[in-house]
Amino acid sequence: MINPLRHLDVFSPEKFGSSKVAIIGCGATGSAVALQLAKLGVRNIHLWDDDEVADHNLANQMFKMSDVGRKKVNALADVLKDFADLDATVHDCRVEGGERDLGQYVFVLTDTMSSRKEIFDKSIRLNPSCRAMIETRMSADMMMVYAINPISPNDIAEYAKTLYDDEQTETTTACGASTTVVSTATILAGMAVWEFIRRVNRTNETHESILTLNPLELHLRNFKL
Repeated sequence: MINPLRHLDVFSPEKFGSSKVAIIGCGATGSAVALQLAKLGVRNIHLWDDDEVADHNLANQMFKMSDVGRKKVNALADVLKDFADLDATVHDCRVEGGERDLGQYVFVLTDTMSSRKEIFDKSIRLNPSCRAMIETRMSADMMMVYAINPISPNDIAEYAKTLYDDEQTETTTACGASTTVVSTATILAGMAVWEFIRRVNRTNETHESILTLNPLELHLRNFKL
């Protein structure tokens, strides 16, 4: 078990309890989010992905050389076991939309806008069992984090405005962007986990966070009522 002494003032695993956390997409951001949550002491983590670890994933994802060819969910579950003695629940499949019991906190970290929209529309929107959805987007030097209350009509309406078709994004690869840098993915994962912490503690919640590294700029926005 992880000893939470160093971060108890920020996040208490005991108070959080057995709330279910879903990580949908276990690539660059998802694998880093999972490891950070496990180190915080979150115990009920569910991993969703149907992909396998490829050699090009090793440069920006939390996998070992020996994981190449393995299912990402199984390889990541082993990483969490090694680093945090956590037994994650694995789902070797995609969330196709329609699953209504994903968890109280859901990280949507997939590599296409169409999959984000489908998960949001069919599994998250107006779902009272979900307290917060946290979704990320990334290029080589830009990070975006969106966080909403799925039963807030205002959050739903404002978040829907940020969704667009895959044709409007840059050309993607299996990793989600033509260029993906491990430091960018790690920073983005930290931003997403901090939004999770704020949502759990119900303090200083932010709906939209955009950080660019070159030039260095940070923009925070809350959806207006």
